[in-house]
Amino acid sequence: MDRLIELMPEFWIAAAETLYMAALTLVFGGLLGGIIGLGLYVSRAGGLLPHRVVYAALNVIVNFFRPIPFVILIAVVAPLSRVIVGTGIGPNAAIVALSLGTAFAIGRIVEQHLVGVSAGVIEAARSMGAGPWRILLTIVVPEALGPLILGYTFVVVAIIDMTAMAGALGAGGLGAFALVYGHRQFNPVVMWAAIVLIVVFVHLVQTLGMRLARKVMRR
Repeated sequence: MDRLIELMPEFWIAAAETLYMAALTLVFGGLLGGIIGLGLYVSRAGGLLPHRVVYAALNVIVNFFRPIPFVILIAVVAPLSRVIVGTGIGPNAAIVALSLGTAFAIGRIVEQHLVGVSAGVIEAARSMGAGPWRILLTIVVPEALGPLILGYTFVVVAIIDMTAMAGALGAGGLGAFALVYGHRQFNPVVMWAAIVLIVVFVHLVQTLGMRLARKVMRR
């Protein structure tokens, strides 16, 4: 316990690094994944703007990158991280890999939830003269907003988990703190302090996401 008290400054820095990585990953990966998901949805057969070549290209890219284990993806993306942020290690470098890994997962989640919107609602909008983009932005996305929030909530939880894995490869954060000061120094109190805070972060994200989704779906 005394050791944990001594490490409190490093502990809170690690917590801030975890939140920093998770927040920026959600922004960059969330935006890119949303664009990919919208592209998959509108270009698929029977979609609002069907285009076989575009859908096939996006589908192949998502199916190729999505199954890659995150630990391997960090190593593969390291050269790109050096180009973008000037280094292959640290929180900023991890954000590049986290954002790419997150984007492909979100892309598929967005597509699946948008496909779940009733075809009858879309056809009714078409019969009233609404164009593809108007249907997408004013009908399809709002109809799927509740499930999309739940999907993004699930992804944020996964992002927090991935930051812990990234910590093992020099990204910092609570994962690195638990390994360096807890596991490697045989100090379970320090290690469990990091684990408990990660669990708290996950619980807060899940609670907020569930409440927001319920509020949206009640409208």
